[in-house]
Amino acid sequence: MLRIHFTPDDLTRVRMARSPDPLAETILSLPVVQRREFGGIALAGWRERTRKGLGPEMRPLFDLAPGGAGEYMPEAFLHAATATLADSLDHTWSLPRRQWAADHRATQWLRPRAARWIHALHRGEGEWGDLVHRALHAYHDLAVAPYWAQLVGAAHTDRTRRALLAADAGTGELLATLHPEITWAAPQLHVPCHADTDLRLDGRGLLLVPTFFWPEPLVLEDNADPDLPLVLHYPIARDLAAYQAVWAAAAAGPAPDGALHALLGATRARALHAAATPASTTELARRTATSPATASHHAAVLRAAGLLTTERAGPAVRHRLTPLGRALLQGPG
Repeated sequence: MLRIHFTPDDLTRVRMARSPDPLAETILSLPVVQRREFGGIALAGWRERTRKGLGPEMRPLFDLAPGGAGEYMPEAFLHAATATLADSLDHTWSLPRRQWAADHRATQWLRPRAARWIHALHRGEGEWGDLVHRALHAYHDLAVAPYWAQLVGAAHTDRTRRALLAADAGTGELLATLHPEITWAAPQLHVPCHADTDLRLDGRGLLLVPTFFWPEPLVLEDNADPDLPLVLHYPIARDLAAYQAVWAAAAAGPAPDGALHALLGATRARALHAAATPASTTELARRTATSPATASHHAAVLRAAGLLTTERAGPAVRHRLTPLGRALLQGPG
């Protein structure tokens, strides 16, 4: 059992991530697709579909995150908490060498039989970084991206409910209801763990990150900088019905419903769906199977209608839904 100790000041430093991190979800899904005991019947259909689509270029990822009982997860890939896979990978590859070195030491200690190329990756040998980068994109497109809009919608619903709970009943009640296996006994939060240990926050804060594919609570402490916030991934799907809601919505495919299709046109409606997760113009084009110029044109029309906003982020731009756009996408009720 892990016991996380809070001071009154620590309780004011609890934060909730806006949505799951696409890179962390991709990594955390890897053990699940390999091992039937993770997620059980709720993930059986997803596991079968994913396994059928696996290509040889994705196989090295199963060395990266085998996910056996007590197996060390590659933490360098789990801390980004950004909106897109591209942004999360940019964050990961730009981590300082001391972060990779710290992660490497943990890998050597906890996974002495890890494949040699994983050690080379942590040492910064570029060919392995390129291999993992391509493999993660291919696997994400197969296993995670088809369900992402529905997954993010479920996470937003969960976040709103928890924010209201914290406002009404306090942070302690928020912590007490994160997961059935997590208990709050002020001033300690008890989280299942393979080791029996205590952690004190000492003012660094706690970041709560929703996860869909990993079925258990997971606590991450930065290997290189213990002053950074502690990260707690908590599952947002707790029963078969919660998983089925995501699978059923995704099974309908990216095609919009008839009313939205008639109102906006097929391609523009797909663009609205695609922007449910903030996206650059290039990402919007990929998600809608159009050219960047076409995606930019449709984004401009949706922006003029008040359904999208576009913000500049360095040399690129990022499109996101406005409240009106999200309400239109969700439909009546």
